[in-house]
Amino acid sequence: MRWWILTLLFLGTTVNYLDRIILGILLPEIRKEIPIDDILYGKISSAFQLSYTIGFLIAGKFIDRVGTRLGYAGSILWWSLAAAAHSFIRNPLTFGACRALLGLGEAGNFPAAIKSVSEWFPKKDRAFATGIFNAGTNIATMIGPGLFVYMTAHFGWRTCFLITASSGLVVLALWYFTQAEPPPQEDDEPMAAKLTWGQVARFKETWGFAAAKFFSDPVWWFYLFWLPPYFYDVRHFDMKQVSWAFPFIYLMADVGSVAGGWLSGYFMRLGWPVGKARKVSMGIFAACMPIAATSVLFDNPFIAIGLISLATTAHQGWSANLYTTVSDVFPKSAVASATGIGASVGGLGGVIFSTLLPGYIVTYFGYPPMFFIMGAFHLTGLLLLHKLMGDLKPITP
Repeated sequence: MRWWILTLLFLGTTVNYLDRIILGILLPEIRKEIPIDDILYGKISSAFQLSYTIGFLIAGKFIDRVGTRLGYAGSILWWSLAAAAHSFIRNPLTFGACRALLGLGEAGNFPAAIKSVSEWFPKKDRAFATGIFNAGTNIATMIGPGLFVYMTAHFGWRTCFLITASSGLVVLALWYFTQAEPPPQEDDEPMAAKLTWGQVARFKETWGFAAAKFFSDPVWWFYLFWLPPYFYDVRHFDMKQVSWAFPFIYLMADVGSVAGGWLSGYFMRLGWPVGKARKVSMGIFAACMPIAATSVLFDNPFIAIGLISLATTAHQGWSANLYTTVSDVFPKSAVASATGIGASVGGLGGVIFSTLLPGYIVTYFGYPPMFFIMGAFHLTGLLLLHKLMGDLKPITP
């Protein structure tokens, strides 16, 4: 049953990301009807990112209160309806409003998924399980470009939004009608009492996780939002070239997602303590990011794509372990709340560094400054996580 639950989390995450990446892929077609320059594109993306940030604070608390079954179902329903609304937009203002509604609903995905993994898997397997469902983010970006190009050619870009929305409703039905209670895990730490949202917010471990998210999330969002226009405007790719480049880049990210979760579990099976296993794994991936940032310096598109693939691979390996630090430290009753707080701070970093600032920096200085800024962020986040989360010992209220 736990593998069926993990399969549904994977499918939900895949649909979640299809709904969010579609804008960048279809941008050339959308621009034929609606004028959207780089600065306006940044603002529209910020509408999603800001509501996504706020949504985490609501979703984490809500999911801890009502449970993963109802909480995740409500989130999927909300974002699917918001995705469908995109097919009716007529101007940039309504585009921004629809993206904001989408972000608010999509914020429930990761708190619900991380909490579900903590309920169904023991600690030694949680990063691996997280890596598997988180691979849905990359599967979406692998299949999305080619799928969207095909659907746009045959049905128009507006229909693409309706199709992705419908796939969300299918996942909703499968999730909601799966009724099963997770068994207790033998390596769970006994907790004297459940933690409220306010208590979770007062632990420095929450803010260690949040600081790491603040500096690493914008990197992923930058690549997600700005790679399509970078390929179109700087590399002069057409939609067909983008449709093969993205599958390779995010296939490698899939490798990183699963391998990153496996790596820390392997270290733990060797007898390493949880904190050392997680942080050494994260350090390996963080060290790859400055190297990957040099992709912007190479004219050869294959070298550039290879280095960008290193960035997405390393980030996903990092992310599989970072998310799991929450269930390492907090009891199950507080996992969604802690995830929501940290992810909200990560979303704030995304608003600043991956949507608002790039629109201006790219317009006036080009892409190289942004790539090198992104290259330094994971190492910064790891240092702050080490200072605030320590050895990742379970907290005692």
